[in-house]
Amino acid sequence: MPYLTSTATGTASTDLGLGFGIPGYAHPLVAPMEWGELTRPGTPLHWVVLNVAGGPGTRPDPHCLEAAGRLRNAGVRILGHLNTTYGARCFGELISDAHRYLDWYRVDGFLLDRCPTERAALPEVRHTITRLRALRDGAHIVLGHGGHPYPGYAEHADQLVTFSGPWSDYRWSQVAEWTADYPPERFCHFVHGVPRGHLDEALRIARWQGASTIYFTDRTDHGGRADPWETMPGYWDEIVSRIGTGVSE
Repeated sequence: MPYLTSTATGTASTDLGLGFGIPGYAHPLVAPMEWGELTRPGTPLHWVVLNVAGGPGTRPDPHCLEAAGRLRNAGVRILGHLNTTYGARCFGELISDAHRYLDWYRVDGFLLDRCPTERAALPEVRHTITRLRALRDGAHIVLGHGGHPYPGYAEHADQLVTFSGPWSDYRWSQVAEWTADYPPERFCHFVHGVPRGHLDEALRIARWQGASTIYFTDRTDHGGRADPWETMPGYWDEIVSRIGTGVSE
């Protein structure tokens, strides 16, 4: 299986203001439109998560190779999905998955999903991050906590997902005071069930709470029975336009 081409110069960066982190669309065969839209010029993307089959899968997937290759050629940062199961998954399994992501898809970093938040788990997470960066120089590491973790985690990762959940919770959420010690590009918010009429409000909350990487969708989890991130929001063009032109404070 040939390697993918090297990352082209593009706009995928966490220092460009408000932009998208894509938590992971469905397989390219199931969601071809979603993957195709990600290479549209001018889309404010910080990174895209590749989740082949709950991880990298057992062999290179030609459809994912093609989708990842298009993104890399467009200058988009690709992250491999590693499920830590809140610290229950063993170190060796995570590193094995990371090797496959690097060997097959040449990812630029990793999202450690379902990452622990408590202080006691920090040494093991730190050890994992150190090993991942040894495998891939300059690896971009995102910790998918889903809520505010012990502050020490911010010292070891590039970004933290400090909110992942429904709009009904997000609109009344409070930011942890310690996050004010870090710039907005260190934090990510993933919010599902956001009505079109509340997009401006959701964007203002992200700015007020100091998160520059976001993903908002009108899809819902149907009471935990569905993955709201697998498909593109119905207002994708609208939110791309709003972020691209800036949102008033």
